[in-house]
Amino acid sequence: MPKMKTSRSAAKRFKVTGTGKLKRNKAYKRHILAKKSAKRKRNLRKPAITDATNVKNMKKILPYL
Repeated sequence: MPKMKTSRSAAKRFKVTGTGKLKRNKAYKRHILAKKSAKRKRNLRKPAITDATNVKNMKKILPYL
């Protein structure tokens, strides 16, 4: 059986927490920031946990994470 390939784009975007959950950064913080409130931008800085509905697919493309 050959080695499985990791999706390099996903490997750069996701990290595994100590309990095995996938941590990700939030979207919508790249541009057009003037109309977004300071509170909204501050909350976008915080990492989020990947939703349970996506975890199965993420583990498939990140076999060694």
